[in-house]
Amino acid sequence: MRGIKKTFIALTVVGLALTGCSGDSSGEDSQTLLIAYKKADPVLESLMEDTKEQFEAANEGITVELSPIEGNDDDYATKLALSQRSPDTAPDVFVEDSFKLRADVDAGYVLALDEYLADWEDWDAFNETAKEAGTGDDGGIYAVPLEADTRVIWYNRNVLGAAGIELPWQPENWDDLLEMARTVKAANPDVVPFSMYAGTMQSFYELLYGTEDGALYDEDEQKWVVGSQGFIDSLDFLKTIYDEGLAVTPAQALDPNIWQEIVGDMLPQDRMGATVEGSYAPQFWQEGADYEWPEYGEVMATSPFPTQNGQEPGAVSMSGGWTLAVGAGSENPELAVDFVKMAMNFDNSLAYTVDASKIAVRNDVAETSEYQDMNPFAGEVTEVLEVSRYRPATADFAEIDTAVLTATQEVVAGGKSPEEAAADYDEALKRIVGEDNVIEK
Repeated sequence: MRGIKKTFIALTVVGLALTGCSGDSSGEDSQTLLIAYKKADPVLESLMEDTKEQFEAANEGITVELSPIEGNDDDYATKLALSQRSPDTAPDVFVEDSFKLRADVDAGYVLALDEYLADWEDWDAFNETAKEAGTGDDGGIYAVPLEADTRVIWYNRNVLGAAGIELPWQPENWDDLLEMARTVKAANPDVVPFSMYAGTMQSFYELLYGTEDGALYDEDEQKWVVGSQGFIDSLDFLKTIYDEGLAVTPAQALDPNIWQEIVGDMLPQDRMGATVEGSYAPQFWQEGADYEWPEYGEVMATSPFPTQNGQEPGAVSMSGGWTLAVGAGSENPELAVDFVKMAMNFDNSLAYTVDASKIAVRNDVAETSEYQDMNPFAGEVTEVLEVSRYRPATADFAEIDTAVLTATQEVVAGGKSPEEAAADYDEALKRIVGEDNVIEK
């Protein structure tokens, strides 16, 4: 059957590394695919269980072993990495955070998929921006996107309307953001006009990638950027909104749980004008959610985040998400890729995307009425995928991301000027990647 080789699965060893793995303990030869994914997500579990049933029905004699791994994102990454170190425990297919994909490619854990996807008709239906989540440094495809997210401005129509701001509100540049925030503050000093976290994805990167020279990494030169005016300008914007009291207090900004107060109290109680948040925000407010808010569809509205001076393309967003990858050591690579293709065919992708309230990675899914009706903002937050960017998630990016976070927090709450914090970041970056791997811009 398609040249499938017999695979001997050392189930006892796998069971130690991958929680929940089970199967024939007799040690007999079997044609088996091992699938690893995070157990905490019930919608993802349903996708894997449904695909297993469909795949086994379509491929007589093939067994799909599901290995749900318990724990948070860090736990999952650690256990997955441990399993990948041995061919006896490495999964054939695994759910991979796009943030960690390039590091695993560098480590030799991930199979290049280009030749396997070349003749797959469905591949043309995938959004070109979403495909970047599975692209390696060499431009090759190493994973199929499972889901995506975007980031936009979520604003409270009651608060902005009471301040006399024309609705719908559509800022065209950073000055428009500050004008709105200052107008809301003047109209009602008890309201927090505009929140941007003292972090990276919903804050600094959203600003940086909207500047003229905004980027952490020069893809053409394959070098990291230092001396960026866009880096300084982005820090200066954050300093302005915190210095003028247009955002939450610096102490609140450093609280990793402040998002709960924002989505759970401030926005529903008309105590905040706007914030930058992920496309998944409706999950917080929908029926049965932790911060159920039946009126959110009438009160809240969205706007794309503008570029610094309104330059093309006019708006910017940051994206992340999860992918499906195939292990480089899989003895059944063709079969493993077939499982990925089945998991992400139109019907399965539609069901998963709608049930999980995620951004569609397939254009044909995004066009369906089921998707457009899953929440009042599905179409709006999907459109910005066209201007969205992914972080340069190289093997050393986690350390670089921490240096960016440090620079941001030192400006928001540490008393440093944007120029001082940017200079400190440049020095930290050189220590991380080396002098030969940076470029002045």
